[in-house]
Formats: sequence, C-alpha cells, structure tokens
Amino acid sequence: MQLSEQFWNASLEALKRGYVEETDCYICLLCGKTVEKGIIYPDEGTLYEAERYTRVHIENTHGSVFEYLIGLDKKLTGLTDHQNSLLRHFYQGMSDADVQKEMGIGSASTIRNHRFALKEKERQSKVYLAMMELLKEKDKYAPAFVEPHRTAKMVDERYNITAEEIEEILQKYFPEGTDGPLKTFHLQEKHKLVVLREIAKRFKSGHVYSEKEVNESLKAAHDDFVTLRRYLIEYGFLDRTPDGSQYWLK
Repeated sequence: MQLSEQFWNASLEALKRGYVEETDCYICLLCGKTVEKGIIYPDEGTLYEAERYTRVHIENTHGSVFEYLIGLDKKLTGLTDHQNSLLRHFYQGMSDADVQKEMGIGSASTIRNHRFALKEKERQSKVYLAMMELLKEKDKYAPAFVEPHRTAKMVDERYNITAEEIEEILQKYFPEGTDGPLKTFHLQEKHKLVVLREIAKRFKSGHVYSEKEVNESLKAAHDDFVTLRRYLIEYGFLDRTPDGSQYWLK
C-alpha cells in the first residue's frame, strides 16, 4: 500500500492520532479506511460513534500508531536497526537496566547515553521540520515526487520521479488506458516501479486471491503474467502464502 498524500501532509498531532477529520467522516492515515459520521458502529458487542470507532479500528488493525510507524522502512524513519530496537523497548515501558539486559549491550549508563542521542535526534528533527515547512512557502519550483508505498522493500533513487513524469510513463506504456494492456515490461527500474504500482491497483485491499485469480487479472495487463506476479511480490505490492495458493495486496 502506498502511503497517502494525506499521511505525508498530516500535522504532527493528526499523525500521532493516526487519523484526520473531514466534514463527513474520519480517515485512517495508516490504511485509508473511511468511517462515516452519524453512524453507530458495532465491534465485539460494543457500539461506538464514528471517531471512537476509528480509534478502535487503529488498535485492532494496526496495533497502535507507534507500531505502524516504527515498522516503516528505515529510509522513511531515518532510524538504524539498533535505534529501532531501543525505541521499541522504551515504548514497552522498560527501564534502562531491563533494556540493557534484553539487548545485551553495555550497561544501564550506556542505555542512558542512547536516550540522550535519540533526544538530540528529536531536537534536530524539529529544527529540520520547521525549516522545510518555511521552505514550502518560498520554493515555488519544488516538484511533487512519488511517495514510497509502506511495504516497499527498498526505498532508493527509483522514487526520484515526479507526478508529471508518472503521467507520461503511464500514457506511454498503457496506450489504451491504465485499465488496459501493458505495451511492454522491458522497462528501466524507475519506470517499472510506476507500472507495477498502477497494476497493483487492480487488486482490492483485504481480499484474498487464489493464484488462478491473480493470473487471470495479470493476463489482462501482459502475456507474461508470471513475471508480473513475481515483480509485484519483489517490489512489496503483493504478498502470498509459502505454497503460493493465496495472494493479497500488502
């Protein structure tokens, strides 16, 4: 799933909540689920109004906003594996001594030093965020880059592509429209990302497909549906069971 424009444009407070409020609904920033206002929603024998149900959805589906965010690719969070592990333990409410024992590193004072380094990173991030927000007001020529999807296995220069370029690529390789056949799949990696992201839209989130269903859907895009299927998995758009009997949109 691609992280939405709403996700990237959300305020810090909205991102911490995990959802934004619109005129007639609440939208989960983590998966895009829309919860309409004015409706009572049942969940395990309890009735909830829309906003409370949105929070219940986040808890049931994503665990917590923290768990979702820390599970993002390291190129999106800027965290090393070591920092990621530390933050997970801190979020669980573990003491410095407990974290030291769990991770088997240094001493409790070593963990305190790591806390200080993370706090310094937080301060730097605030300054950088403020500068980038101010820059938006002045930089009239900044292009809109394609946003990485949450399940991307690699976030690299392939994402250095603008919205205008995406439109050109889609028109070039889908001459009959994006619901039609793919002209060719002999593409450079950057173009391949755009094409695969578009093809992934042919699958519904939350639906489990058989291999036959996946193949039939991909045949409409290209004769070499096996290669398309493999790349959709490699690029993190689709996932499957180990025996390949079931597929779903990640």
